Amino acid sequence: MPSKCPPADPDSQAFALSAGFYTHKMNEQQYPRLQLRTMKELMEGKDIKRPSNVAAVDETFKKAPKAKSKGHEQTGLGL
Repeated sequence: MPSKCPPADPDSQAFALSAGFYTHKMNEQQYPRLQLRTMKELMEGKDIKRPSNVAAVDETFKKAPKAKSKGHEQTGLGL
């Protein structure tokens, strides 16, 4: 979760850790469910821990199905 300001108290990190961990199905690695980062940290390149090399085939990053068309055509503006 990005933030403009750093966490004000040490309980923030404890709160983030209390969210638990996600275990990736393909590589069995664990990733924190909630990670606190400031915008400064993100701009400096501090990454978010997540699976990357198998994300394209993993259901964690599965894309939503495309919406079905109702068959209506967009009308012109008549200009």
